[in-house]
Amino acid sequence: QVQLIESGGGLVQAGGSLRLSCVASGRSFSSYAMGWFRQAPGKEREFVAAINWNGGNTYYADSVKGRFTISRDNAKNTVYLQMNSLKPEDTAVYYCARSRRWDGVLSTALVSYGDWGQGTQVTVSS
Repeated sequence: QVQLIESGGGLVQAGGSLRLSCVASGRSFSSYAMGWFRQAPGKEREFVAAINWNGGNTYYADSVKGRFTISRDNAKNTVYLQMNSLKPEDTAVYYCARSRRWDGVLSTALVSYGDWGQGTQVTVSS
């Protein structure tokens, strides 16, 4: 099992930036793809971004494409989510998760991910 700890959330004004980090421990971090999801109050958890094992392939939800960047540093067992041009609708708890898939596909489905972190709150004020 992999333990994941997110950090970097906070309160920011619209148009601002935040960088989230997710540190993994346990099994070999560099062996699997990682994803970021978010959940706003009263809404279902939704896919944000995913990255393959070596960072060579990424995929984004349309709502964040061009504003958010996912990256990873396998030497530090860490995946990042750089969030720019934040909007009030980006307000949510953000979670990182380890992909269960080993076929190279970057899935957007929650069921494709396991070992979720506890989440970090991002609040964007207008």
